[in-house]
Amino acid sequence: METRSSKRKKQHQINPLSPSPADLDDEEDRISDLPDDILHHVFSFLPIKSAAQTSSLSKRWKTLWYSFPDLDFTTVTANPPPESAAASVRKRVRSHVARGAEYADQIMSLLEKHSDVRVLRFRAFLTFSRLSGLIRHAVKHNVQELDIEVSTCDYFNFPRSVISSSTLRSLRLKSCHPGFRLPPLEIMKEGFRSLSVLSLSQIILHDQPLLTDLFTDSSFPSLKKLHLESCFELKNLRIESPALEDLSLESCFQLQDLEIRLHKLKKLRVLSCFDAYSVTSRVKIEAPNLGIMMWSYNAVTEECFLHNLTCLHEAFVGFFLLQEDLSATKIISVWNFLAGVSHCKSLTLESQCIEILSKHDHFAGLSLCSFNKLKSLEFSTGFNKHNNSGLASIFRSCPTIHTIIIKIIGDHNAQRRQWNKDLWQSPSSGEERYWESQTQSLNSFLHHLKVVKMHGFTECANDVSLVRFLLKHGKVLQEVFLCTSLSKSRDSLLREKIKSQIMGFSRASSNANIVFQ
Repeated sequence: METRSSKRKKQHQINPLSPSPADLDDEEDRISDLPDDILHHVFSFLPIKSAAQTSSLSKRWKTLWYSFPDLDFTTVTANPPPESAAASVRKRVRSHVARGAEYADQIMSLLEKHSDVRVLRFRAFLTFSRLSGLIRHAVKHNVQELDIEVSTCDYFNFPRSVISSSTLRSLRLKSCHPGFRLPPLEIMKEGFRSLSVLSLSQIILHDQPLLTDLFTDSSFPSLKKLHLESCFELKNLRIESPALEDLSLESCFQLQDLEIRLHKLKKLRVLSCFDAYSVTSRVKIEAPNLGIMMWSYNAVTEECFLHNLTCLHEAFVGFFLLQEDLSATKIISVWNFLAGVSHCKSLTLESQCIEILSKHDHFAGLSLCSFNKLKSLEFSTGFNKHNNSGLASIFRSCPTIHTIIIKIIGDHNAQRRQWNKDLWQSPSSGEERYWESQTQSLNSFLHHLKVVKMHGFTECANDVSLVRFLLKHGKVLQEVFLCTSLSKSRDSLLREKIKSQIMGFSRASSNANIVFQ
């Protein structure tokens, strides 16, 4: 696009008597000389109200404003009515509905004036009719990205006008209150031919607990990113969309059966899902190109099948398991899950994993699979005495590990025996004897480990005995970082004495360096 500056240069070449561009430099509005697309990019960093106010500067800026392609109204929307007494709520709702109607009319008016709107984002308290009308208006003007966060007086139906849109590329619909219903699955499957990003939150599925036929090979052919959150009554979900690369499921507490078969999937995130009380729960995942996987605070399923996760680079694993539900079936399910992610190079385990691995009486005879590619391991633990067997099981399964990061959580003084500075002058403690008994089985682990980081380190017997064992047998150990917990039960002088004794522990590696933080 030709700027005003270049236009003046041409005019000066045609008519040398006209003022030269250099003569006008001091009076020149250099910002206005920038091309439209650059100024639009500058607008994108401003609240929309500030961007709109620039239209009063000149005709040039008014044209810029009405050609601005990204309309983000999330900075000027009203919040939904708060919780309070019923009469007050009704009054507030009427007020918000009135303001929401005015707000929707203003957006529709701006859509009429703006050309080539690419992005429309808004948050509001609207009636369903106003919401539906606003979405139809957006589709009519060929909006490519539609981001809606809305509250309504009652459940509303998913706006069908977006289903047949040929220009919509990204749709995010979040109902803050109370939720929305999907149209019949056969209607959903016929649309969204061009959609590449879909995010739905607060879906009510009372009459559609099964979404096994929605995300199939034939539907959503261009979908690359999918996020489903708070899908109430969702029990069965199967996802096979052929182009999907990024999948996120969150807070689907009633989910019982999840099947994922995605050959292009690269990132998977599943948080707070599955019915902890179901006796028929199952998860099955087949994703040969999956690189990053986050599986956090999910109830343990009765069955678990993870296949072909051979490209997995990072895995974050955590479970929610009721103590009374620690059955052999679910323990085996956890074992199968860990076996499925055994190709990863970086692994993070939540604290429940260590607790599960430490329950020997439930999985006698089972051994954890080998993580032969694993280079970095991070885990959280309460680090009580009964956790030692679980930790040893993990260490045995990591024959070529480079770095381990231990985060000690919870009340460090509860059920954790404090280390006496004179302990090492007497016969070995139970913790030290246990770790010494594991030396042979941990041979490969101890010949590869180079870095140890322990956060929340205290002077308890478990902490110190493990550090002493790793220093004594870690053949190539280079760095041991001990991030000391600020425990009030130890005075600073005693701490310094204990640190001094740790510094004097024998070391198998002459390069081993201990750092207190």
